[in-house]
Amino acid sequence: MNKGRLEAFTDAILAIIMTIMVLELHTPEGFTLAAIQNELIPLLAT
Repeated sequence: MNKGRLEAFTDAILAIIMTIMVLELHTPEGFTLAAIQNELIPLLAT
């Protein structure tokens, strides 16, 4: 496998992983900091 194909494969794998991580985010219950606090760790992880 040449360098270009390996780079494209790695990019595709990272794009799939990032998409799955984003789909795990949920909308907060309100607009206060306390409501966002539950979603803070998954938000920072992406």
